[in-house]
Amino acid sequence: ADVGIALDGDADRCMMVGASGNVIDGDQILYAIARSRQAVDRLRGPVVGTLMSNLGLALAFERAGIGFERAKVGDRYVFERLMQTGGSLGGESSGHILCLDRTSTGDGTVAALQVLAAMVTRGCAVDDLVADIEQCPQVLINVKIANGGAQAIMAQPAVSAAVQAAEQQLGHEGRVLLRPSGTEPLIRVMVEGMDHAKIQNLAAEIASVVGESTG
Repeated sequence: ADVGIALDGDADRCMMVGASGNVIDGDQILYAIARSRQAVDRLRGPVVGTLMSNLGLALAFERAGIGFERAKVGDRYVFERLMQTGGSLGGESSGHILCLDRTSTGDGTVAALQVLAAMVTRGCAVDDLVADIEQCPQVLINVKIANGGAQAIMAQPAVSAAVQAAEQQLGHEGRVLLRPSGTEPLIRVMVEGMDHAKIQNLAAEIASVVGESTG
């Protein structure tokens, strides 16, 4: 098969797989659609991702001369940012893609059709559409906390210092993100960068400090 398409239960999210067997996630789908719009001068405003969008996606957009902004995690925040910037394309790594020039909400079938159209127009495989993205490794550690205490913990000096130290080590080749879960009493510690062993160690160090700060 040239391509496989998977939709979730209510079909608002889409993932794909190429003939090589490589999974094409939401970041890559977003990139493929954006480049196809750019090629025919139909890309309006910046593309909007989320805080969890891979650094590799941001760097690929930068190389392609496409504006990219991050919203909070959640499709409603992506939609809000698109409304604010006048953009028409945004989405999440999970495969929730908004093509506002085609429909008014996230739709996995519509997103898949945009990628298929790009494959036909360019006469290439889906893997080729996303070959320019070099996705950076991400490490995510969940730290359990008491209900309602996330913001206070993240604001503690020891936690801030640990995050700052990690950011200094990563420089421009990575990033650190701490955010509370919206559904569970957790703080999610995410570190992203080029060196997997390095980001694994940094994530563990920050998670340890967060854990100690919970008391």
